[in-house]
Formats: sequence, structure tokens, C-alpha cells
Amino acid sequence: MNCSRLKSCAAASLLLCGLSIYATGSAWAASALPQGVVAGPATDGISEYRLPNGLKVLLFPDASKPTVTVNVTYLVGSRHENYGETGMAHLLEHMLFKGTPKNPSIVQEFSQRGMEFNGTTSLDRTNYYEVFQASEDNLKWALAMEADRMVHSKVARKDLDTEMTVVRNEYESGENNPFGVLLKRMQSVAYDWHSYGRSTIGNRSDIEHVRIENLQAFYRTYYQPDNAVLLVAGKFEPASTLAWISKTFGVIPKPRRSLPPFWTVEPVQDGERSFVVRRKGDMQLVVLGYKVPSALQEDSDALSFMSEIMGDTPNGRLHKALVETGKAAQVFSFGQTGYAPGLQLMGAVVKAGEPLEPVRDALIATVESFASTPPTEEEMARARRSFANGIEKALNDPQRVGVSLSEEIALGDWRLLFQGRDKLPGFTAQQVAAAAGRYLKRDNRVVGSFIPEDAPQRAEIPPAPTVAQVMHDFTGHNSALTAEVFNPDQDNIDARTERLNIGGLKVALLPKKNRGASVSVHLQLHWGDEKNLFNQGVVASVAHEMLMRGTSRYTRQQLADAMSELKMSGSLYQFDTTGPHLAAALQLVAHVLKDASFPQAEFEQLRQQWLVAIEASRNEPQTLARNALDEYLDHYPKGDPRASMSTDEMLAAVKAMTLEQVVAFHRQYYGASHGELAIVGDFDAAAIKPVIESQFAGWDSQAAYAPLVRSNVEKAPLQRFIDTPDKENGVYLARLPLVLNIDDEAMPLLELANYIFGDGGLKSRLMDRIRQKDGLSYGGGSGLQAGELDNAGSFTIEAIAAPQNLKKLSAAIRQELELAVKQGFTAQELARAKSGLLQQRAQNRAQDAIVAAGWTNNLFRKRSYSWSKAYEAKLRAATLAQVNEAFRAAIDPARLSVVTAGDASKK
Repeated sequence: MNCSRLKSCAAASLLLCGLSIYATGSAWAASALPQGVVAGPATDGISEYRLPNGLKVLLFPDASKPTVTVNVTYLVGSRHENYGETGMAHLLEHMLFKGTPKNPSIVQEFSQRGMEFNGTTSLDRTNYYEVFQASEDNLKWALAMEADRMVHSKVARKDLDTEMTVVRNEYESGENNPFGVLLKRMQSVAYDWHSYGRSTIGNRSDIEHVRIENLQAFYRTYYQPDNAVLLVAGKFEPASTLAWISKTFGVIPKPRRSLPPFWTVEPVQDGERSFVVRRKGDMQLVVLGYKVPSALQEDSDALSFMSEIMGDTPNGRLHKALVETGKAAQVFSFGQTGYAPGLQLMGAVVKAGEPLEPVRDALIATVESFASTPPTEEEMARARRSFANGIEKALNDPQRVGVSLSEEIALGDWRLLFQGRDKLPGFTAQQVAAAAGRYLKRDNRVVGSFIPEDAPQRAEIPPAPTVAQVMHDFTGHNSALTAEVFNPDQDNIDARTERLNIGGLKVALLPKKNRGASVSVHLQLHWGDEKNLFNQGVVASVAHEMLMRGTSRYTRQQLADAMSELKMSGSLYQFDTTGPHLAAALQLVAHVLKDASFPQAEFEQLRQQWLVAIEASRNEPQTLARNALDEYLDHYPKGDPRASMSTDEMLAAVKAMTLEQVVAFHRQYYGASHGELAIVGDFDAAAIKPVIESQFAGWDSQAAYAPLVRSNVEKAPLQRFIDTPDKENGVYLARLPLVLNIDDEAMPLLELANYIFGDGGLKSRLMDRIRQKDGLSYGGGSGLQAGELDNAGSFTIEAIAAPQNLKKLSAAIRQELELAVKQGFTAQELARAKSGLLQQRAQNRAQDAIVAAGWTNNLFRKRSYSWSKAYEAKLRAATLAQVNEAFRAAIDPARLSVVTAGDASKK
């Protein structure tokens, strides 16, 4: 369970420990199984079955939320690619969204059904998933579609021609990221022969020249039922679902081919290695890489603890050695491992211009002394608590189980997730230190210069045991958590919510039985007005950032521990916890807001981090284009809280700011005179009201308050190109100011039009053109913003592309926009937009954190969820003529301000 396995546990395990209204595991009689289906092991609410053709099926029924997740994991990733085929596993993932003869437009069907979907590729596996509103029709379609594209996907030359350029643009986008580029080089330098030394995205020339015959052969070899695991999680009926699976997947013949064997073993590294990447950039990075065992090997578990103890912020050893001493702005530690021996990576971010060698030396000394300075009990307890809290939180969200389990499935057995969880309490500091000592050695290090050595200190990487050996003493657990079946429609949300005023806060309390007694909290506080906030923008932001860095009772480390002990995740203003910890969590939030101590050392740390971050963005195409648009369309005087700030202005403000200014801002402005608080989840409303009263009532801001009202001004449209040398990817940004308020009759009509044009995912007009047809861009979309208290709205378009394709991209976007305005949309597009938007909104209301945020917004605007119900009625009632007319009246392509940014030498 190396670093990644423990993180996987923390992202999925508890989510699998809940009870539901459906039976699981051995509760089904064997005679009830479809013909030929064999029951396998079961644990923690998940049951395994195997079809005659070799397909493994995992069922995890949970009726607490009205959603279903269908996930298919194929046991193939980038390590299975041959010479000249790098990136092919990922490219094939893209191709499987191009349809089949029976399902020619999969993406369009996703959009029409409002499904969240994606595919991901890693070293050892590829997975595809859909999350959707629970219904028999949606589930049957998803299962039939996944079975169909398993063996009948087109994988055609004409689709490869455009999708290749899309994937290449995704590659180019990654080339803009200094850390991403460094990680690719780390992989290639660390490995001599193993395919883990190749980045999953692949080599550019391989992406561009891959033969369709190779892609088809790869598909026919690995996309078969005996090399796949299907998981269904959420609200569904297990018996009928298994019958549908048997009917759809069971008809696929068992393949006769044998999977190619994988025999490459990486030799022991015989000396420290180094490399340097020199590119345009604004920050420095130093990274150490050490080869570590397979995720199946016992030492992998102990190394997870080591990585957490090293990389945690603010309690980790790297943070204390490098950040608190001012040597680095940020540190990190994580594992990149899998079925074969992988890498443990640790590093630091350093301000440009600062000497890197002292940071590198301190980093090496801290890492390689770990074995001689074993973890303290406090460090071990903190690591265990971090993992356990992550596990418990993830266990409350069954729709994430498919994606989370894909890594364990790739190792050979999905139950590895739960075995890792059960082994968590047993690890000792001595085990962790001993494991670190076996691998964190000089001659196993990648970073330094090569130095000839008569007595090398090599690290032997032990072979991985079999899954059977690892699993021989594992026993499962029965599920123990429960939740009510909550109806998330607006009438029920309003009926179940108690609304009241406590001091200056408008409060909404929605208690309901949740898995794991989970609770979501959302708090909004308002202070200041356009006059007294003048020249306070940066100071206000820093005051907010400083809150969690120490109080009158807690240091920054103690505060992080206190939140961990209360199972709090999120921020002061929006967090999740559990019912038993809610009162203490609210008390802690109030204490931090009122009694922040603003330590001088932490203030200087924060200033350093801000300066590095601002400088790092200086030459980024996205930042430059956005700043150019903001500055051009801005009409407020400098210092106004609504005014934009340039990079240089931000740098100057951060450098000139004093701690006294920050403390004064907190003293004058902070308070609960005006605000909203919403709590949704498993808690006692009667018991929590006095807590809110005692913590927030009477705590008033000393500054006058009035909401900030925004406005737009008419300006001639801007057309500008910004040169960003040595950047592989470019960006297109466009904005059109609108006179639009959220309550305007045109709002639902324009939201439907925007969904059709560019906000509806891959099947929007925009993405259908620039990605599906022209192959110019990996990502893009449009957005619609409306004023809450004013009429300052806007329509925006964003997309990325290679610099040499920016002109083509701009022309394609302009052409599609003009076509939409002139000819309008179709009835079929409108029907799909209504279906997608309404199902998305329904799914959002099933998420407690989103409901809580919705309540604070409603309370601020003096309304309830009945507004949402009425808004959805307007969406349903909208006619095609109304939508087309509203879009035509609001959107004038000639008034669009456009900024593109990219390397001019590549145009």
C-alpha cells in the first residue's frame, strides 16, 4: 500500500463500509445468480462476481443518494506500450469516446442524460466512468454502452486524424508546466529499461505518427472481458443489475488470445544521477527520486508513513527544515508506484534567483537522515490520523468508489484497499525507519552529479510477492454505516430546513441522517464598503490567509492538529466534519476568526510564498491573457476593491505591506454583524443553536458595511496577441460585457443557449468544432455570468491550443459564434440542454456541501429553494424561439474582446 495505496485508501475505503437498503454479499442465494455467473469474495459492502467470459463484476449498492456510478477498469496502461507506441494507451482512451456503430454519439448521449463522465490512463490501467441520476433507463444505457464499446469501438483512421492533434495539444499544455516537465525527466533518467520510465502522455513523435493498425491491435488485445473489471456503485437493484450485466457483457465471447508477457526487470542503480531542465520560467524546483518496491511489497506500506511524515505541511520534516528556515517557499513528498517497483519523490520550490545548492544539500540531508532519526510517536499518530480521516471521509461518498478502486484493481485484487486499511494501526516507527534506510541511499538517488565510486552503496529492490501471498490471511468486514434515503427536491429541502436569525447571522439548519454522521458547513461574513475598503484589497487577502497560521491558543501546527482531531476538512468558511464534532468545530472556527495572532515569522513566510507564486505566473499565457482582458475592461480607479491589479502592482503591494496593516484590518473589519451560516447533515439542531449564539452573536465589525455593486462600461472591442516565448501551449480568452441580472427573464434562456454553445462539455457546439471536428484544442468552453445585486454580467469563451494553431482556433470560434447567432440552435440541442442542466442541478442537490452553499446564497438574497424550483420551471418552459431570440439579442460577435497568448516564433 505505498504512498499511493494509503492515499487510495484515504480516498475510498470508508465509502465502502456503509449499509444500504439493498442486500450485499452472501445475502444473495446462489440460485438467484444468472446462468454461468459465479459469486466471488465480498467485503465491506462490495460483492464480486465473475462471468463465463472472464469479466469480473463488483457491485456496491447504496441508496443514500440518487446517483449511480458505472466504472470499467482495463488492466492496461502505458507500461504495456511497445517501442514507438508511447502514449498509445492514453490515445486509445480518447478514441473510445468516438462511438460505435450502435452508439455513434456517446458524448452527445452523456450530455443529454446530464452524466458526469471521464476516462483516465495511468502506468498500469485505464478506466472509464459515468456518474448519473439513478434510473433504470440511465443504468441500462450505461451498461449496454460500456459493453458495446468494449469490443465494437470504431478506432477509425478519420477519428485518429483529429484526435491525435487534440492529444498532442494536451501534451503541449503539459509542456508549459515546469513541474510536469521535471517529472517526465525524472522518470526517464531514473529508469534505464523499464517502461515506468516513460510518461503516460507519451512522446510527441509517437503521438503524431502512431499507426492506426497498431492502435487497433492494442485495442483488440487488451479491451476484452477477461482483462477488465466492471463496478457499479450507488442506488440500484443488485439482482436485476447483475442480470442486465449478464445480458449485455455476457454475450461477448471469451477471447482466445493470450495476453503478452511482461519480463523487463529494472537493474539495480549503481550511482547517484543528475539532470537539469533549462526552460523559460519564473521559479526553481529541486526534486529527489529514489527507487522503491512494488505496491505489493511489504516495505511499500512503511514508506507511505515516511512520505507523509516528510511532506506534511506545516508539521512535516521538509517544511520545518526548508520552509520555516526560509530556504524554500514550498515542499512536497509523494510516491509514484504500482505493480512494479516505482519512485519516491521529494522536493522543494525555490524563488527564482535564490541559490539552489543549499536547498538541495539540506533536502538530501533531511531525507537521508530519516533512518537514523526514527519517527516520533507524535509523527506516527499524526500520519495515522491523516490517513484514517481521509479514509473515513471518502467512505461517505460511494460515487467515487470506481475511480478510487482502479489502482487496487490494477495490482490484481480490489480487496488490497481494505487489507491496507486494516494494517494501518500496526506499523511502528522502527519499521518505517528501517524501510527508509533500505532505499533512501546515495547510490539510489537521482539528483546529484555522477561521481565515480569504488565502494558503491546500491539498494537491492526485492521482488514483489504474489497477490495470493499478500492476501492469504486477509478476512473481510461487515458494513456498519447507515444513512437515510433523502429526497433532494426543492420542496423537501425547504420543508426540512429551519431558518432563523442569530445575532447578525441568517442561519439555515438542515439535519438529516448521513453515512458516517457527516456534516457540511458554509459560512459567509460581510464587512466594509467601497469607501472604507479602498486600498485594502491585498491586505484583506493576506489577513484571510494568516488566520490559520496561529491564534492566541494555538500555533500553526497545533491548529492543523486540532482541525484533524475534529475531522474537519476544507476551510474556515466551508468545511466538512461529523455531528459529534460539530459544536467543537464551530467553536474552533469562531476562535480562529476572532483571536488570530498573526505571527511575524508566518507573515514573512506567507509574503515569500506570494512573491514566488506571483513571479511564477508572470510569463504564463493564461495569466497574461486574463490580466490583459481584466485591465482593459476595468473602469474602477486604482485602489478600488473592484479594480484589477497587474502583476507588477501585486508584487509592489505585497512587498510594501506590513504586519501592522494586516492586524489593523482584522481588528477593524472582522465580525459577524452581517452574514449567513448554513449547516447540512447529521447533527442535532436544538443543541447547535446555543453554540452559534455563544460564538457569533455580539461579535460585530467596527467598519460600515454595504454590498459592492458592480457595473460595466462600453469600450471598443479589444483584439490583442501577447508573445510568450518558449511556451509550448497557447491560450484564447474572450469576453463580452452584458447587462444581465440573475432574476432577469432572459437568464434561463441564456443559460440554455450557453450550455448548447460551449458549456455542455464535449458535445457543445464549441467543443464539437474545435476538438471533435478540427482537432485544434484539448479543452475549451464558454461561460455566462449574471449580477446578483446588479446588472454587471458577461459572456466568456476560453480555449487552449498550440501557438501555431491560435489563428485557426480564433477563426473557428468566431465562425461558430456567428453561426449560432444567425441561424440559432435546433430543437434537439435544446432538449438535450434541458435534460443535461436539470439532471446536473438534481445531482448537485444530493451533495450536502452544495446545498449548504446554496442556502447561504439564498439567505443573502432573502429567498429559499423555491426560487430554484421556479427557475427550473422556466428552464423547462423555454421554447426554441425564445432561446434563439435571447441569444441573438445579447450576443454580438463584433463586440467580443479577444486576447490570445503564445510563442510568436511558433505562429
